Amino acid sequence: MIIGVPKEIKNNENRVALSPAGVQVLVTAGHQVVMETDAGLGSGFTNEQYQQAGAQILHTAQDVWHTADMVMKVKEPLPEEYAFFRPGLILFTYLHLAAEEKLTKALLDNKVTAIAYETIQLADGSLPLLTPMSEVAGRMAVQVGTQFLEKPRGGKGILIGGVPGVSPGRVVIIGGGVVGTNAAKMAMGLGAQVTILDINPDRLRELDDLYGGRLVTLVSNSYNIEMAVREADLLIGAVLIPGARAPKLVSEEMVQQMASGSVIVDVAIDQGGSIETIDRVTTHSHPTFVKHGVVHYAVANMPGAVPRTSTLALANVTVPYALKIANLGVANALQEDSALALGVNTIDGHLTYKAVAEAHQLPYTPLDQVPGTESW
Repeated sequence: MIIGVPKEIKNNENRVALSPAGVQVLVTAGHQVVMETDAGLGSGFTNEQYQQAGAQILHTAQDVWHTADMVMKVKEPLPEEYAFFRPGLILFTYLHLAAEEKLTKALLDNKVTAIAYETIQLADGSLPLLTPMSEVAGRMAVQVGTQFLEKPRGGKGILIGGVPGVSPGRVVIIGGGVVGTNAAKMAMGLGAQVTILDINPDRLRELDDLYGGRLVTLVSNSYNIEMAVREADLLIGAVLIPGARAPKLVSEEMVQQMASGSVIVDVAIDQGGSIETIDRVTTHSHPTFVKHGVVHYAVANMPGAVPRTSTLALANVTVPYALKIANLGVANALQEDSALALGVNTIDGHLTYKAVAEAHQLPYTPLDQVPGTESW
């Protein structure tokens, strides 16, 4: 199989889908890898390093898309890339289609086999290809949030860890999954007063066992969210429903009750966001806006700001799945691996992920009912 890796074009997206090590794994297995010129520079990998690992360097994104049987990316394709779609193309990347109706329709119209990193799901419910970026984003949420609490950045002028004789800042995290847990670790490490809310009491018990009195745990409901948000210096949205739009849990009225100069970081923005006052996606170039006196950070590709770490962490988990697809072919790979099959969002013009279909009110076809799959 020919695997292609174009350069990412999203604002300040410096990650790349394959590291030189990942290229070497695929080439050693007998496959061909084509890379767009300078695709890895943002992550610190040169064309020469990729060539030494066995990749062929092509001059343009069009060359890569047209040559490859399977295109690997980091972020969802942007409209200027839709022209490269074609029947039979395998696209393996983060897609977040529940928040991307135009992309969904472009993939369907062009009969692309689109496999989303974020919906590959193991039997225990875990999301192995989303986990490393959730770890990065959770830790970054505290890192960027504390920066914007500084007065010159529009914040209320709070040092999140306080100092002797001065109370620490209050960090509220909605969601106790991978993002929320990593955010809590970072915030507690800085000495903040941390509250985490989740709908699952068992998850709250696990967090309490891990962190005891260092972490306040609350069951997530509208009353507890309102009380916690009102007192927050830094609010982090960390809610995820696999493949679906994030629920709006923090209302505009709740945000209005926050003190001026407080900061909100919504990590769920790439799935539509969980904060009602966030009505736009921001970029690393212009990461924040102020509404009701509160600083809102809504960057959809947070890990792109730390591309070296993020690229290596992502490639660690994506390459084994890419190798399986390349070795077996997509049909055999999906038949053999039920977790990978859950990653299929579109195939041959059919929308095969229910949450995406519901988000856009489009027809849903279970993967095993797509014509031709009965022989798998």
